[in-house]
Amino acid sequence: MRILLFTGKGGVGKTTLAAATAARVAGDGGKVLAVSTDPAHSLADALGVDLAAHPREVRLDGSRAVLHAAEVQTRALVDDTWRELREHLRTMLQGAGVGEVDAEELTVLPGVEDLLALTEVHRLAATGLWDTVIVDCGPTAETLRLLALPESLAGYLERLFPAHRRAVRGLLAGIAGSDQVDRWDSVADGLGRLAEQLAALKDMLTDTGTSVRLVLTPESVVAAETRRTLTALALQQIQVDGLIANRVMPNPGSARGAAAGWLRTRRHEQVKVLDALRASTELPVRTVEHRAAEPVGSDALLALGDELYADGDPLENRSSMPIMQVSGGGKALDSEYALRIALPLHPAADLDLARIGDELAITVDGRRRLVALPAVLRRCVVTSAVAGDDGLTVRFRPDPEQWMR
Repeated sequence: MRILLFTGKGGVGKTTLAAATAARVAGDGGKVLAVSTDPAHSLADALGVDLAAHPREVRLDGSRAVLHAAEVQTRALVDDTWRELREHLRTMLQGAGVGEVDAEELTVLPGVEDLLALTEVHRLAATGLWDTVIVDCGPTAETLRLLALPESLAGYLERLFPAHRRAVRGLLAGIAGSDQVDRWDSVADGLGRLAEQLAALKDMLTDTGTSVRLVLTPESVVAAETRRTLTALALQQIQVDGLIANRVMPNPGSARGAAAGWLRTRRHEQVKVLDALRASTELPVRTVEHRAAEPVGSDALLALGDELYADGDPLENRSSMPIMQVSGGGKALDSEYALRIALPLHPAADLDLARIGDELAITVDGRRRLVALPAVLRRCVVTSAVAGDDGLTVRFRPDPEQWMR
């Protein structure tokens, strides 16, 4: 299964390029679903058809090829899915001694609509009806929050509730008393299903078949946000397989006049931005020229997809997962270890590291992630850390109080 998520700063054309990619894949004979999780749905506008939560067939003009498309309706998902689970959480909190009003407030989960939208993408992908699912996500900030939710909520659940279902059932039954065991078993089942869903979502996002494609316009402000997004996604261990620069000005050639001069100046500025962007990443950077007419409908999208990918594979994934490597070693107290974390850092990155128990807290530009340390390093202390263009190197030495245990 290939899952491709499109995102970018609002207004850069990510929906159009996601639809063009889906059209190209369908034109090549692939079974593809294009689905929008963006609250401001515009996938239907790009395709020129009406869409709903249930995937519908969209036939490409002048071709036998078809794609399927849908727009996730998060409001309905909240009403149908979250209500029961929220009741289970409220029951659990009240049983643990939390007041009714406090329990009501604690179960109002920020971002639940985003989480359910991602769950719906997973459900559609798991049906096996399509080989490729192309997701039109919301703008960058919303997408980063969306992709971080499964792990952050799983951590919340882990701290609130024991991981092993049998231990959970015993805890809840002990709180409730023998006369309410069935009720609390129902709560345990509901929370167990939530934990399984969160694990499945995390697996989907970090799978080698899943990647993000970032869309931008060749402007310095947008390119700077794109570089920050690359770091934030790497921090979440989510692959990015390429960048697409949209609305590149056409080359006026030898044309003269005010309009040609303006185009020449504007294109020169864009080329400088693109050159700097290419120098900062090994990812492929594709470009699409600015069009006079808005690309709406399957004919225009097919043409855009052909320009975008030419003779290449629109589903090619040349990314590599961010990895952790441990080097060094030894059994003596003067042994040294180094933990290297592949993390692309832009020049202005605001980086902070902290050791929290058996985890390393990495904060970049205000976004934080807890990384579980390999077993050998849990008995060590941090001695230094160095940040470079290719990531972080954190050095450790054995902790005398724990090393021989």
